[in-house]
Amino acid sequence: MKIVFGSDRNGLDYKLQLIEHLRKNGYECIDVGTYENIPCDTPVFAAQAAKLVASGECRYGVLICATGTGMIMAANKIKGIMCGMGYDDLVTQYMREHNDANMIAFGQKHMIYEDVERRVDIFLKSEFLGLHHEPRVQQIRDLEEGKEIHQTPIINPNWK
Repeated sequence: MKIVFGSDRNGLDYKLQLIEHLRKNGYECIDVGTYENIPCDTPVFAAQAAKLVASGECRYGVLICATGTGMIMAANKIKGIMCGMGYDDLVTQYMREHNDANMIAFGQKHMIYEDVERRVDIFLKSEFLGLHHEPRVQQIRDLEEGKEIHQTPIINPNWK
């Protein structure tokens, strides 16, 4: 499986460690930059990585900057991208299982490396469940196409 990585200088250290970790575990990793610890524009690297995921050249993408937020905002502007913040183990699992996310972002200045590594592993091992989640994911895709969406009928009114 091919994974693309993008970072700015504030995510460079974690990115390099994650690439090494995943390569040891049999993943093919592509690094679109940055490669130096100098100021750079986060959206450039987020967009480059997102385009490789959207095209199908890479299955998933991992983005890292100081907070993760700028990366997410830029990546989600690319058609076909569903990127979220991996701030918690269960959230990371649900990002894939419930929302069919194809990219995940992290904030190196606000997360410890061991948590990020574990969450990348969770993300890559989790699968989209489909089922009752599919209509909501389709609504997000419809929004991307400029289509109008509407509330769907409640299937189980007792669900909490």
